[in-house]
Amino acid sequence: MSSRELASLRQRWTAYRDLAALTEHWYWRPGWRAGRHFYTWHLTFQEQPDLHRLVTDLQHQLQFPGLDLVPIDGLHLTMQGVGFTDEVPDGDIEAIVTEARQRCAGLPPLDLSLGPVDPDAEGIGLLVQPWSPVERVRTAIRAAIAAVWPTVPEPADGFRPHVTIAYSGAPAPTAPIRARLAELRHLPPVTATISEVSLIALHREHRTYRWSTQATAPLNGRGPRHAEAQAARGDQ
Repeated sequence: MSSRELASLRQRWTAYRDLAALTEHWYWRPGWRAGRHFYTWHLTFQEQPDLHRLVTDLQHQLQFPGLDLVPIDGLHLTMQGVGFTDEVPDGDIEAIVTEARQRCAGLPPLDLSLGPVDPDAEGIGLLVQPWSPVERVRTAIRAAIAAVWPTVPEPADGFRPHVTIAYSGAPAPTAPIRARLAELRHLPPVTATISEVSLIALHREHRTYRWSTQATAPLNGRGPRHAEAQAARGDQ
C-alpha cells in the first residue's frame, strides 16, 4: 500500500473513532430532484465474483439501523461528472465519448485491490488501491471533456477512489457500527480487473443510486501507436 493510501485510511479511521453519529447521505445536492438524471463516468463492477462475495459477507454483518446497503449491481467507483442529461446536448455527449475512447484506448486495464473497510460520516466504503492508475483514467476523461467544452465540471483535486457498500440513511449512533467495523478490518482485500470506464445516466430514487449505461471507453492499452504497429505487421 502506498503512503497516500495508507495515510488516508489511517486519517479517516481516526476521524471515525471520534464521530458520535452518522450524517444522513440522501439530502438533495444542488440541481438534483426526483426523476432527474445525471451524466457521469464511473467504474462499475459486473462479473466480479470475489468482490461480490466480500461485499455480501460485509453487508450481512452491517445490518444496522441507519445504514442503507448498496445493491451488488449498484457497486461503483465515481470518476467524473459531466452534467444533467436535460442540460447536455446530444452532440456534446457524443463528442465527449469519442474523445474519451481515443484517450482511454492507450491505457491498460485497471488491476485494483478493494478492502479493507473504510468508513466516514456518510457511509462505509472499501479502500481502493493503487490510486495512480485510476487517477490516470480520470485525467484522460477530463481531457476528453476539455476537448469539447472550455471548462471541465468538478475540481481536478480532492479525488479519492473508493467503492461504497453502505450509505448513512439517518443520524444513527456510530458506536455499535464502529465496534463491528473494528472486527471486520482484518478481512483481506480482493482484486478486480476493470477493462472499461462507463458513461452512465445516473438517478437516485428510494435511497439508492441506479443508472443506465450510455457508452463505454475500453481500457486495453491499444492506442494509436499500437494500431500502427499492428498495421505494419499485417495483423488483423
